[in-house]
Amino acid sequence: MSHVGVPRGTVRKRRSLALLTTGVLTIPVLAGCSSGGEETARGVPQDIAPAARETVADGSTANWAVDALPATFNAFQADADSATTRITGALLPTLFPMDRTGQPKLNPDYLESAKVIEREPRQVVLYKLNQQAVWSDGREIGAPDFVAQWRALRGKDSAFWTARNSGYERIEKIERGADDLQVRVTFSKPYADWRSLFSPLYPKEITGSPDAFNDGARTALKTTAGPFVLKGMSKSEGTVTLARNPRWWGDKAKLDTLVFRAVAAKDRTQALSDGTVDIADIDAATADRITLARRDRGSNGQPLNHGPGSEITPAQALRSWAQAHGSDEDAAEIAQAAREKNRKAVVAYATEQKALRDFAVRKSLEPAYTQLALNGESGPLADDRVRRAVARALDRQELAQTVLGPLGLPAKPLGSHLALAGQPGYKDGSGALGEQNTKEAQALLADAGWTRGGAAEPPKDTKAGSEAEKKGGKDDEAEAEKKTAGEAEEDKDAKSEKTEKSEKSDKDGKKAEEDSTEDSADSAAERKKADQDSEDSAASRDEGLYIVGDDNKPGAPAPATVGSASAVHVLAPARTAAAQGTVLLRQAGVLGEGGAVAATDKQPGGAAGAYAPVGTAAPAPAAAKGQLGKDGKTLTLRFVLPSGPGSQSLRSVGDKIAAMLEKIGVGTEITKVPDESYFKDHIASGAYDLALYSWPATAYPATDGRPIYAKPEPATDGSLLVEQNYTRVGTDHIDQLFDKAAGELDEKAARELMKQADARIWAAAGSIPLFQRPQLVAVDKKLANVGAFGFAAPRYQDIGFKTRQAAGSPADRKK
Repeated sequence: MSHVGVPRGTVRKRRSLALLTTGVLTIPVLAGCSSGGEETARGVPQDIAPAARETVADGSTANWAVDALPATFNAFQADADSATTRITGALLPTLFPMDRTGQPKLNPDYLESAKVIEREPRQVVLYKLNQQAVWSDGREIGAPDFVAQWRALRGKDSAFWTARNSGYERIEKIERGADDLQVRVTFSKPYADWRSLFSPLYPKEITGSPDAFNDGARTALKTTAGPFVLKGMSKSEGTVTLARNPRWWGDKAKLDTLVFRAVAAKDRTQALSDGTVDIADIDAATADRITLARRDRGSNGQPLNHGPGSEITPAQALRSWAQAHGSDEDAAEIAQAAREKNRKAVVAYATEQKALRDFAVRKSLEPAYTQLALNGESGPLADDRVRRAVARALDRQELAQTVLGPLGLPAKPLGSHLALAGQPGYKDGSGALGEQNTKEAQALLADAGWTRGGAAEPPKDTKAGSEAEKKGGKDDEAEAEKKTAGEAEEDKDAKSEKTEKSEKSDKDGKKAEEDSTEDSADSAAERKKADQDSEDSAASRDEGLYIVGDDNKPGAPAPATVGSASAVHVLAPARTAAAQGTVLLRQAGVLGEGGAVAATDKQPGGAAGAYAPVGTAAPAPAAAKGQLGKDGKTLTLRFVLPSGPGSQSLRSVGDKIAAMLEKIGVGTEITKVPDESYFKDHIASGAYDLALYSWPATAYPATDGRPIYAKPEPATDGSLLVEQNYTRVGTDHIDQLFDKAAGELDEKAARELMKQADARIWAAAGSIPLFQRPQLVAVDKKLANVGAFGFAAPRYQDIGFKTRQAAGSPADRKK
């Protein structure tokens, strides 16, 4: 049973926390291989309707939709969420916010300078604070605030209920510099990501004592230092209201008040149309409605060719009228009620469309990426050859096009786990794994013992991954651990070349077996085409479980369904959102003491009831489909997808992946589960083989990326401490590269180490990046400097409504 563990060297008391919340491989070339050069891929620009401050009016109120009211205003607590991050960004100092290229940039509102002034014998960073920077109570921001936050977050005092301490544990001491506006920070060992620290910075009144830290900042922030102050929070109205900070020394906030309003994703179209919110993240369906509303502006009251009633043909309309006015009173009553219901729906829809004309859709790419996760803990995917075969069966370009193409966004597959296109150091490292190649994928599966006739063979006393072990995969890993990192690297590369040659020489001898595998795939494709009508039926795509290729045939029982829920959330690393995954676990009550997932969460065969809902049709024999097998067992992978209305794009991607895997003889057992249980019951507990979820971008991959890809470690009780590595795939060498990069103060050298780590992660084939997520934001077209920010943090003081002259400009009218 796998447990989500706490970070190594971190003490926890009174709070159950999972990790901060997201052998040698026979591969071609690992480090330095790529299908693209560094920084050659340009990022998609932000779309925020930029306007000079003089064209933005003073005053008024803007309403901004968030998923829910923040559980806490303390960004360093486990239940901090995206609303916490959004709101505290307007209230508290962020010393190095990300700019539009995804780099940390010094914030002159708080700092005059900050740099490393000594490297030997200890790294020393000197912060020179802005002389005007003060807290809202008038006290200047200074060294006491830095000291209090360091002591709260360094992990030595368990009375502070912290969700993360990355970097703070490396600080040896903090001192006052030449004057009160200088802060001197000395590190016990080098820390490359020092810019990630003290953001947000809290006043010493909050971080100075456990009580204030744990409880004082949950529902209030009496002292702040941003362009806005916290005016109040209303749970009954679902709002957090910010007001302009009268003590703010920087550019004056344009808005009088900024209201963050809790609005569920499914309710946002209505909230926009009735004027409840002015800014809201939206899905593709709502974006389409806004586009249609603006297109229909000149329709002059003509009936819309979309929405309720638009699908009714003239013949159907005539039949309905005849029934409503016919002699059969009962039928007429039913028809009249249906017509009245449709009329009201048409009127309501038209009213909403008219209101949606006042909004624009701002589009960019979200600083987050979607990946296919392959759980390598047990089962077929414990064999790295099977993982690599699955990865090489994927047409990532087609998957990116499925999601991004219809939105008019660049549909290019992501090439890195540790940087996004446009960020410094981005390099496509997918060459370490290899491009999509069906024949190579089939050859890898055959080498792992999965053949067309394997499902009919008598069972043998073998375990998953044993074939890989016999091939020397784990022996290589053990051998590498005994050597230095450099020696291990040389041995691994040598073995990679040897394996390449060996696989190439074996191809001729295995040609007959490969041809048989290809025939199997072709036969499966023919059968799939013959059954296309039944596979494309609504029932086969309903929530619940189905086997790809085993969709209901006429007369077969329909699969059971699972209720839908809210949109799936991005799982955030520690620094970015302070243990979002942990929040879901804690709320569901599945965490035990010390952060371990409760034993009941992972039962033999997966979560109870997760993979065989009542009423599920039994899968057809694999032999009838040409599916691969070994030792009497078919090669079928459990593929878990969310079922909520906001997760349609993920399900579309999942269906395409299943079809791609079917071509190489790999079956997929798809389960669609409610979004609220998707993470806690499957991803975190390891009850899946394949899954789709997302990670946000970071400017500090050495710090934030390490727990996501760290090699799982066995605990004393036999469980597995996985940190944030929910794929359970990792190596010692990857860990070493992260550790070296975290202590490398030369930025260029650190980026090279991260590129090497990324190549190794690709080769391990536990996580396959697919595409950067789309970012769609509906914004009142009169608002400026707000929308799809991309990488950059918002400048809240610049957000406001355009003046009449600016709002009436030709440039705006064209939007």
